[in-house]
Amino acid sequence: MTKKQRAAAIIDALKKEYPDVKCALTYQQPHELLIATRLSAQCTDVRVNMVTPALFERFPTIEAFADAEVDEVAEYIKSCGLFKTKAADIVNMCVMLRDEYGSVVPDSIDELTKLPGVGRKTANLIVGDLYGKPAIVCDTHVIRLTNRLGLTDSKDAQKVEKQLAALLPPEESLYFCHRLVWHGRGVCNARKPDCEACTLKELCKEYK
Repeated sequence: MTKKQRAAAIIDALKKEYPDVKCALTYQQPHELLIATRLSAQCTDVRVNMVTPALFERFPTIEAFADAEVDEVAEYIKSCGLFKTKAADIVNMCVMLRDEYGSVVPDSIDELTKLPGVGRKTANLIVGDLYGKPAIVCDTHVIRLTNRLGLTDSKDAQKVEKQLAALLPPEESLYFCHRLVWHGRGVCNARKPDCEACTLKELCKEYK
């Protein structure tokens, strides 16, 4: 079985296991997903979803965030870790969105990665979830699972993204990543993967 054939089989198996998967972050407006994704760095989505309702009520628009004091934003996100850096990034990205993008979240990876605190993982999520474009979101779950499954052979997110781009049909790539995240949380976790319960075990390089 080639890597492309294995990838196709994994896609099919994940679709059956997680048919209605979506992004785990809760948001109503495009900029809210951008901010929530920034908060999710080294923090769980569950924690981010606990923090954002009050944050988005206090600062309901891009303009409100752009005019905010960094220290006040930081108070709302203290439990997310690295909160001072994240608060500064959030305010500065919203200033840039207001002043350079007419308060519209860009729809390209090149433009998104110009924003403070936005890397390729965040940019891919935005173009995929908001704009329906092909996207490969290489978070820790995707990197870990694709290495275990034998689709990739690197811990570097950009290398993994490139390797997956060669294997995945563009229209499947975003939801493949979302499904791997759910599978990584529920079954194939980092410390003790539940291999016997895994729907992918027969396709996995590490299954004994």
